[in-house]
Amino acid sequence: MTDQPTPPHHETPAVGNPDLPQEGLVNIADDPAANTMTGPQNPSLAAQFPSQLNAPATDISTQAFFWSSFNISPRRVQRGGWARELTQSDFAISDEIAGVNMYLEPGGIRELHWHQTAEWALMTRGGCRVTTLSREGLPSVEDVFEGDLWFFPAGLPHSLQGLGPDGAEFVLAFDSGEQSESNTLLLTDWFAHTPPDVLAKNFGVAQEAFTDLPLHDLWIFPGEVPGELERDQLAAGVEWGGTEPVIFRMGKTAPRFENSGGSIRIADSTNFPGAKTVAAALTVVEPGSMRELHWHPNADEWQYYLKGQGRMTVFNTGPHANTMDFRAGDVGVVKRNLGHYVENTGDEPLVYVETFRSDRYEEVSLANWLAHLPPSLVSQHLNIPEEVLATFPRGSQGIVPLR
Repeated sequence: MTDQPTPPHHETPAVGNPDLPQEGLVNIADDPAANTMTGPQNPSLAAQFPSQLNAPATDISTQAFFWSSFNISPRRVQRGGWARELTQSDFAISDEIAGVNMYLEPGGIRELHWHQTAEWALMTRGGCRVTTLSREGLPSVEDVFEGDLWFFPAGLPHSLQGLGPDGAEFVLAFDSGEQSESNTLLLTDWFAHTPPDVLAKNFGVAQEAFTDLPLHDLWIFPGEVPGELERDQLAAGVEWGGTEPVIFRMGKTAPRFENSGGSIRIADSTNFPGAKTVAAALTVVEPGSMRELHWHPNADEWQYYLKGQGRMTVFNTGPHANTMDFRAGDVGVVKRNLGHYVENTGDEPLVYVETFRSDRYEEVSLANWLAHLPPSLVSQHLNIPEEVLATFPRGSQGIVPLR
């Protein structure tokens, strides 16, 4: 029998899968031969997913695979930067959100373009100059930094450019799982596919002005590092207060939940009016702590893990319950209304983004629900004495601190 990774959960005989036959390591005490694995192995891959190889006794059956990763997504590299994406064609369960991880070198430009879907983004490193136009035709030119986000409604044109000295890295979320970063409406493409006499008539200049147009799209390309923000705002005709905000400094907002176990900051239409179709949470879970047992009633949760490592069990009808491990660069999806938690299994803070195709962030806390029921009713369900139930949390915690 080959050596197996250490089981990620502490198994207790008194608690486990109530459905028979049982699954998991609870079976091998009396029948160790049942755990034999003599076929081809990939130890490096197995080490990444200990909860898949040796699931907790409470896991049962299988459900749609809810793990993927930008770490296995092909990078499209150009002069000026790179991008990698996860769409529904790569990640079947993710039908509400498609994600892109992009880097622009200092001065690197994501070509002027627009999408058929809305774009939400979180800056994860460096700085970026962002331009766009409102539905009323009013311009916006802003600089965003780590912890900041932007939101562009579908159809509104925009550009992105890396600032010095580190350029810009960010994650994009589109409000359709089918949206690809390689399927955008690009400025150079439109010019190249419009008759020169039409361009001349539209802009009121001679056709010769368009002699040197690029015949291939630029997508990402190198450029000069942007200068002073105020200069670009003046040149673009930005008037303060003249357009709805497209930038939100989420990293500087007060947390919705905060305790010794971590924090959750929210961005949705209640505090960021520009966010019409996407809501988000920036979550930090300290070592040994966990995101409490909960679910989201209004949208699927699309997760992007930025730092640390964690473990999540998703509870589905059936019943189905499966546990998966996550690390930096990974992506998870939890369908709406499915119960789950996220536990920090490492020795550094676990940081991840929760994104939802909705204008409002909503969640239901299991602890909060039980706290607002007659104790005798809960006791009859769970066979837990009422005096013990009285020690349960009396409301939503967001993060469960290490006790």
